[in-house]
This record gives sequence, structure tokens and C-alpha cells, in this order.
Amino acid sequence: MEALTDLKAILHSKRANIYYLEKCRVMQKDGRVLYLTEEKNENQYWNIPIANTTCLLLGTGTSITQAAMRMLASAGVLVGFSGGGGTPLLMANEIEWLTPQSEYRPTEYIQGWMQFWFDEAKRLEAAKQFQQERIKFLKQIWSKDRDLKAEGFDMADPLLQRALESSLQKVTAAKKVSGLMQGEAELTKQLYKFAARTSNYGDFTREREAIDTANTFLNHGNYLAYGLAATTLWVLGIPHGFAVMHGKTRRGALVFDVADLVKDALILPWAFICAKEKSTEQEFRQQCLQAFTDHNALEFMFNQVKEIALKQDWETTAL
Repeated sequence: MEALTDLKAILHSKRANIYYLEKCRVMQKDGRVLYLTEEKNENQYWNIPIANTTCLLLGTGTSITQAAMRMLASAGVLVGFSGGGGTPLLMANEIEWLTPQSEYRPTEYIQGWMQFWFDEAKRLEAAKQFQQERIKFLKQIWSKDRDLKAEGFDMADPLLQRALESSLQKVTAAKKVSGLMQGEAELTKQLYKFAARTSNYGDFTREREAIDTANTFLNHGNYLAYGLAATTLWVLGIPHGFAVMHGKTRRGALVFDVADLVKDALILPWAFICAKEKSTEQEFRQQCLQAFTDHNALEFMFNQVKEIALKQDWETTAL
């Protein structure tokens, strides 16, 4: 069996894999974590490279052994239970993920987070920084990603430029989190409209319960982003309840704040592109994971959370 240090040799911010499994059994065998699929004539075992995995989503028809959970915890892999296709995320009361227990995670980030979190003005400033970096990341990706540009998701579009600049102005001017969320909703609505037009998708309304392909892919992709965000916060030792923007009554709200950093830039365009191309859910999922890897999405999340947690000049920057 691999030593504990070997299992955590790859930094979480550099890990490449997210797994979604269904209709299988996850188990430990010969010091490895495997999943077993039952075929008509034979059973097949497949290896999960846990040292290079951030999170594991278990869909319908799955089970997992205690020994496998122990190894996943040793490797720092988060485990979540979900419905078919990766959404909606299902878990026991109030939590989104089964997180490995560790008393040896860093303390500096949660201590830094607590220095500003109880001050409403500083929380707003942190939320603004998240929104500014979110838009900056989108501009960066849509300016350089050749595949997205080939599909029409290009920062050269004047309407897109105006929408993003207007959103940045609203972020700067916001006096309360409610105003910030309103501006976020308006921008996202414009991005959906832009994506539907660019991909020739037709009429589109964002509804999480809708069954059309674009809505389904958006749900699915968003949960992949939530997995990255949950991993980021677990590694840095910051509880999910200390959100700066989303609802105070939802314990997983900080996961949503962090996931929003990459959702518009990566999930949104590929949801519409893959819907247009009639891709399967597996093909869409692979495209999202490739985009996460190509653009260092997980490392970007880590850097943004760490920057806010360790910010030294909260006294001078808070409103």
C-alpha cells in the first residue's frame, strides 16, 4: 500500500481528475481504490488514481466500502453523492461533501478569513474582489482560447465588451451584497443570451429543473465546479459556511462563491457548444475537465481564496 505521504505528493491545486461514477461498486483492493462494473458475462475492475484526484461524485446505483473511504480520505479526496448525471447533489443534512478529517491542515487561511469576515463592509469588499476576478478570468479565457473563439466566444464582440465593462462598474458601485448579486444576475442573463445566440441554440431560459440539453449541461458542469471549490476550501481549511456573497443560511454558500470564479468562463460556453453538437453527458463532462486543466481552474481558485485570506490591508480597503 502506498505511504500516506505518497498519496498526497501531488498538490491539490495541480490535480487533474474529477470522477463521476454510477452503477458500480467502489472498493479497495491490493492497496488501490477500484470501481467494479457488473457486465453480462464478466465483472470489470477499473483503477482510480486517487493521488491525482480532487473529488469523487457517486451517482445512482453506487456503493462504496469502508476501506475505500479510508484510502480516499488518506489521499485527501472529497466524496459527494449525487443524482443521475452528476446532479442534483444529494447528501445528508446540510452538507455537500464528505470531507476527509484532518487536524493538520493550515490554520493561517481560516485565521485570515476570520479577521475580516465579521465586518460587513470587509465581506462586501471580498465579494467585490471575487466578482472582479471572475470577470477578469472570463476576459482572459475568451481572448486566448482558440476553440472557444472558433465557436464565436470571442472578446472581440463589442456587445460582450460593453456588458462586461458595465458589470465591472456595477461591482465597483455596489453598496450592499444585494446590489452585487443583482448585478451578477444581470450579467449572467446577458451571457446566457450571448451564448444562445452565438451557438444558434434558439430560445433559452435558465431553469435548473428544465430538461433541455443546455440547462442539463449547465447543472452538470456547475457541480463539477462546486467539486473544485469544495476541494479548494477543504485543503485551505476554510469552512463552507463563511460565505461573502451567497446566502448566510446555506452552509455550503462559500462553495458557490468560489465556484463562480470559473463557471461563466468555462462551463457556460461549453454547455451551449456541446448542446449544439448533441454531445453526450460524458463527452460534455470530459470537455469541462479538459477546460479546467487547460486553464488551471483549480490553481486559480486556490490563488484567489489565498489572496483574500492573507490580505494585509483590510483596514484601508474596506468601505
